[in-house]
Amino acid sequence: MKSFSGTITALVTPFKDGHVDEPALRAHLRRQIEGGVSGVVPVGTTGESPTLSHAEADAVIRISVEEAKGRIAVIAGTGSYDTRASVERTKLAQKAGADGALVVCPYYNKPTQQGIYLHFKAVAEEGGLPVMVYTIPGRCVVNITPDTVAKLSRVQGIASFKEASGSVAQMADVVAACEGRQSVLSGDDPLTLPLLALGGQGVVSVASNLVPKAMSEMTALGLKGDFAAARAAHYRLLPMFKALFQETNPIGVKAAMGHLGWCSPEIRLPLTPMEPAHLEKLAEALRVLGVQA
Repeated sequence: MKSFSGTITALVTPFKDGHVDEPALRAHLRRQIEGGVSGVVPVGTTGESPTLSHAEADAVIRISVEEAKGRIAVIAGTGSYDTRASVERTKLAQKAGADGALVVCPYYNKPTQQGIYLHFKAVAEEGGLPVMVYTIPGRCVVNITPDTVAKLSRVQGIASFKEASGSVAQMADVVAACEGRQSVLSGDDPLTLPLLALGGQGVVSVASNLVPKAMSEMTALGLKGDFAAARAAHYRLLPMFKALFQETNPIGVKAAMGHLGWCSPEIRLPLTPMEPAHLEKLAEALRVLGVQA
């Protein structure tokens, strides 16, 4: 099974007057394709998945598939804390033409490592799509340990791992646990370069919503082993990374896209608009990088 690699954008969902803004979403997808990303993740956390209805989520996935036209991978966010629901959402994404499913570690109900293993095994074996396993203990409370990753790496249908533990040590252990069977991608933009140096194969990026070309180039440099150039690119982007995550994601990226005029800055409760002082810092970081409407 082919693993996912390169720069994959954790796609923002544009809203307008309380509804998904289809024209803005289509324009944003075209911007991503032109920027050279290898894929997009619609209906992930950055896409405000917790506040999307099933009908809205289905529409965002469908639009993403239509715009991708097979040129880039579409890895639909289908995970939840309910295994049966995750399987069914993955089946629906497969019918819509998605290339894979991003499945987050079950949150809130705090499963054991055995429960986590059986959850992902069920989605991989029954959902009909290659699965990218997503660990982010800061949001899910529970971690997917490297030992569990090692077990999952032997499950048919598991394609990749998105690692957002925030721990470079755990990232290294996860890469080692896979033994080359699956790709490991960073779930944190600032840790993309360290993970590439450890043998990772890409990033699921929030920042690439704003700078798809720059993120794609940095990742490509790391993947081909040109770490001097990749490091220079990383440090150029670092001030923007810091400014982007001053508040909970996706508050920053949605505010930035509104500032650039790419979509409304509209964001759904319980998330709130970015504080003006934080937006000012973010706008300045974008200006320095030359990002404009």
